[in-house]
Formats: sequence, C-alpha cells, structure tokens
Amino acid sequence: MLAWPAPLLPTLPGTGPVLKLHDTARGEVVPTSPDRTARMYVCGITPYDATHLGHAATYLAFDLINRMWRDAGHAVHYVQNVTDIDDPLLERAERDHEDWIVLGMRETALFREDMTALRVLPPEDYIGAVESIPAIVARIETLLDEGLAYVLDDGTGDVYHDVSQAPGFGSESRYDETTMLRFFAERGGDPDRAGKRQPLDPLLWRGERPGEPSWPGPRGTAGRPGWHIECATIALDTIGMGFDVQGGGSDLVFPHHEYSAVHAEALTAAATGEKGPFARAYVHAAMIGLDGEKMSKSKGNLVFVSRLRGDRVDPMAIRLALLSGHYRTDRFWTSDLLTTAQERLATWREAVSRDAGAPAAPLLRGLRERLADDLDTPGAIALVDAWAHATLHGAGDLGADDLGADELEDEAPRIVQDAVDALLGVALDPCALKGS
Repeated sequence: MLAWPAPLLPTLPGTGPVLKLHDTARGEVVPTSPDRTARMYVCGITPYDATHLGHAATYLAFDLINRMWRDAGHAVHYVQNVTDIDDPLLERAERDHEDWIVLGMRETALFREDMTALRVLPPEDYIGAVESIPAIVARIETLLDEGLAYVLDDGTGDVYHDVSQAPGFGSESRYDETTMLRFFAERGGDPDRAGKRQPLDPLLWRGERPGEPSWPGPRGTAGRPGWHIECATIALDTIGMGFDVQGGGSDLVFPHHEYSAVHAEALTAAATGEKGPFARAYVHAAMIGLDGEKMSKSKGNLVFVSRLRGDRVDPMAIRLALLSGHYRTDRFWTSDLLTTAQERLATWREAVSRDAGAPAAPLLRGLRERLADDLDTPGAIALVDAWAHATLHGAGDLGADDLGADELEDEAPRIVQDAVDALLGVALDPCALKGS
C-alpha cells in the first residue's frame, strides 16, 4: 500500500537533545534510547470515514516524535497500518449500500491527502490488514500449535488467544480486571461470549459468516482476522520486537495495545524463547472534543480535516491549532481556537518575512528543549510567539528580551522559518506548501 509524499525537511544547525516521552506502561516520562535507527509503530485508521480532528491530533503528535528523532541524528523506521477489513467498515458499507472495498480505498485516499496537507512525514511501511492476511494466518497457526490459542467449540471456527498463559498481560495498560472488562465490552470485545475460557480472551480469527468477506484461514477455516493480531503481525514483520515507540490514541491503551503486545510477545517467546517487551515505550495521545462535548461518530459532531480544507482553511492553521494544546491533554476544538491559530500563523509569517530578526540561536535551543520534554508544544509555541513579537515590535513585555531582541540578525528569519518547519512541521514559506 502506498503512503503519501514526504515534505521537504530542513536541516538545522547542531543536533537535538535526547527525546523524553510519557510511557503508559511505566506511568512516567522517560528518555527514549533508540539505536542509530529509531523504530516506531503507530496504529492507523479504519477507513470507513475521513480524517477527523482526533485522528489528526494523534498523527501530529507522532509526527513530532519522528521529527525530533531525525533532528537528533537518527534515521527513523516508521510503520503504520490500515485496518481495511473490520466490523465498522463493513457496517458503514452496508448502511450506505456501498462496496466495502471501494469505501475503504476512497477514505484511505482522502486520509493520504489530509496527511499531505498537514505535512505529516509518511511511514516507511504503510501496510493494510488485507494484504497481511497470509502472514496473520501463519501467526495464528503458531499460537494454536503452541497451545496458546484455541478454536471455539461451537462450529463457528472462531479462534481465541488464551490470556491466562500470558504472564505479561495487563502490564501495558496497568488496568485492573474490572476496568479491563468494561473497556473490552465498550471497544469491540466480547467478554460475555459463551464457550470462551476467560472473558478477556481476545478474538484472533472470526470464522466466515453469511454475507461477509472471507479468506483461507487457520486450520483450513475461512474467515477474517481479529483486530489486534493484525498490528502484532505487521509490527513483527517490519520492525521486530523491542521497537522504541508504540503509538496511538488513548482509547487504544486497552484493549488494542494490550492485546497486540500479548500476541507479539507470545509469538516471539514461542519462536526464539525471547521474553522482552513488544515495545520499549507506549505513548498515547489524548482525545479532541468539540465545543465542550466529546467528539464521536455517535454524536454526529465529528469535524473533518477535509471539510476544513474544503472551506479553504490553511492546513498549517489546523496543525498549529491542534499543537497549541499538549498531546496528552484532552481538549476541545472551537472556532476561537482556530481563529487564534490563524492569527498566530499570520504573525509568524510576517516575522520571518522581515530582512532581520531577533537572534535565532536562543529560540532554536529553546524549541529543542521544550519539544524534547514530552513534546511540550504549548511551551514551544510561546517561544516562537515571543521571537515574532521581538522581531516585529521589540522585546516589549513578553520576555522576548531573553532572545536578544536589541540585536537583530540578518539570517535569523530564515533559520527560524526552517526551525519551525523542521521541528513543529509548520511551513511559514508559501513556496514550501506548494512543493509539498
């Protein structure tokens, strides 16, 4: 599956610091420690509708991680999946009397357009669940062979993972059983399914049902894969065990990331005896609401990036508005938030268009420090605000005198423009947008 084109990434003077991120499994901010190539897996969309602002905020957070690692001198092997076969996709296709394949292809194409417009660095591997089914089936066969999975004894052909044999189960989310059962029921699980060994056992393979697409499966049973084994398989086949960051929205902490880790760790232990963690850190982005309410398809209040673009909203203003809040803080999208971002963007562009500006070195250092501290985008944005004010109006009362505003430098606007682009992903040069 093809990803989207990569925007140009300016090279900055010097090297960025070690990136620190909040790891859900440890409950604290920890330094990342990639090898020469940093490895990151971020769960992708189920393409039954377009990119809403919750999606966008999530992928922007992990885009910042990608950018910070590159600024620190690492290559980045970034993998993202597309869940192009799942219940929500089939349900939407049936509701709209549309072919599920056509629906998935159209919405995936629109997602690519949105990511291009938002200047998100593309994954090196962009892989659909459907194209991975043969590999997924082989992994399920391994779990069955090892006695770690079982076929439900009701004639459906459904296969489940026996989590009672997974000693690390629960270590990623750190939830108690009551919380797990609640989220499992709310987020696609089936804790009350008759015949399962344990209520929290997750589905690995769904046997063929009338009217549903199917593929040859484990033990010769046609059907389609469960959600969590898809990501476990794709990650193992691309970046392997012990990669640096597993990412996604906070709603994926449980069950999706917990079960993906359980599957991958069981498969790796069976194949090699290795018992290390699936990922070194689990990083989760918070939710975006609308005008004080939760944003969800059931409420019908989703705001889509493509619709904002259709209304001629500058994608850089959308990006800047979403980055104005910290990635781990639940927050709301409002018209005032967008207006503020549009005004900020205009100010920044005016400042970098000047022939000289406040010194760039302190700002670059500050941007790197703020973003390296668990992606402190509000702090980083405040520094650029201060630099722009110092460049346009003098130090004033914004604390911009720390930036050396009394000594304007000819090269400062260009360096700041490159820094804001490379680190925050906000293009201040209209020519950069045309070339992306």
